[in-house]
Amino acid sequence: MNDDPEAPDDRVAAALHDAVHGLRERHPEASAATVVVPWQRWTLIALLAALVAGAVFARTGTLITLTVVCTAAYVWTLVDRLILFYRGLDGRSIVTVTDEDALAADDAALPSYTILVPAFHEPEVIATVIANMAEFRYPADKLQVLLLLEADDDATLTAARDVDAPDWVSIVEVPPAPPRTKPKACNFGLHFATGEIVTIYDAEDRPDPLQLRRAAVAFHRLPPETACVQARLAFHNGSQNLLTAWFTADYALWFGFILPGLMRGDAPIPLGGTSNHLRRTVLDRIGAWDPFNVTEDADLGVRIAESGYRTAVLDSVTWEEANSDPINWIRQRSRWYKGYLQTWLVHMRRPRHLWRELGPRSFARFTTLLAGTPLIACLNMLFWLITLAWLLGQPDAIHDQFPPYVYFPALFCLVVGNTAVMYMNLVACRESRLTTLLLAAVTSPLYWILMSIAAIKGTYQLIVKPSYWEKTFHGLPGTETPEPASAPR
Repeated sequence: MNDDPEAPDDRVAAALHDAVHGLRERHPEASAATVVVPWQRWTLIALLAALVAGAVFARTGTLITLTVVCTAAYVWTLVDRLILFYRGLDGRSIVTVTDEDALAADDAALPSYTILVPAFHEPEVIATVIANMAEFRYPADKLQVLLLLEADDDATLTAARDVDAPDWVSIVEVPPAPPRTKPKACNFGLHFATGEIVTIYDAEDRPDPLQLRRAAVAFHRLPPETACVQARLAFHNGSQNLLTAWFTADYALWFGFILPGLMRGDAPIPLGGTSNHLRRTVLDRIGAWDPFNVTEDADLGVRIAESGYRTAVLDSVTWEEANSDPINWIRQRSRWYKGYLQTWLVHMRRPRHLWRELGPRSFARFTTLLAGTPLIACLNMLFWLITLAWLLGQPDAIHDQFPPYVYFPALFCLVVGNTAVMYMNLVACRESRLTTLLLAAVTSPLYWILMSIAAIKGTYQLIVKPSYWEKTFHGLPGTETPEPASAPR
């Protein structure tokens, strides 16, 4: 293994400055360094003032209006999710490259590849990820793996240096500087990347050994405006406990059906945090990753679509470790929800421009996914409490809040919506050959309680600590499992 690529101090300083400030300086409107711009702040203040005034002077009417708006959002989100699921059912949107086609690709014609592997305080898994990178069946002279390790993370640095790794694996020491985020490390590593295609793997990832070849062939087949090929993510420890089973079923639905449905509709695709294969030229053109956004993958997916490029979903699996601990899971999911809201706020700074670039349908879907997903998860807790109060005592205040034109759509969401979501989970598990997760699919409403807690926490953190990267721990006890028997659909 090579240690840090040789670089003078001034180049390191320039790379660090660009990693932190590059996007903010070149495209300030796209940076999450500022949570809200002035017009957004004043709009939120005005809405809050109107809400308070309504609660004081017209409480019942205000509550009914809010309930109508929330119920309409529920109905629209449910219908849209069913449309995406239906579109993703036939699998035609997923790009398939067979083993034979991947291996038949001429080595001389394959593009050069850079793999970025950011890791922080993960000495226990660093040897495993290096071993997994060595499994790739790709020409060694066209492959570069950069381990992006924080310069003050002595334990992980020592563990990495103790591994007997191939020559094309190098350690890049990222100078410690705020924000301590994965996208900042990736931006820094990009200054040392030599590949025409760039991808990211997390420290616990176990990718398909042919994934790089499949992605290279897919880029060759797809239209030139394809900027990203997103591989599918799945978990190798889905049967460890009920939480990992819920998480695995959730991923099976998202990567097996919802993302392909988004691809068919030409909507922005919120990328996964790993296994997204990107053209280097496009990365440079649109500003790479936002170091202040805690879901830099979702943000990059929107910027790709906003810039006129497309994302494809590749039928190749990267196995990951599902969080088996509820506290650790909430830390991770709350960061995702916070980042979704960050991304929505950033791209809504110029709503007319976004509407023009995406079109009305994709604009609405962008709002549904990135703002609707966390906000509806927050509202779930409120409506569950209202339902519980209604069942226990039917207080007049709650009864007045649900006149018939509000009650029946709300009842539709409660009965049809919950049934539809459980049905989609069941189909996703069956089609993905994950029949051991059927219990998780039918008990998924319990999983939504955890989602609601995470969403409330993420929304709160957006206000008090918007760019704080809450670390998710990997290599938890009991997560070591044999090689998966089969890949999901």
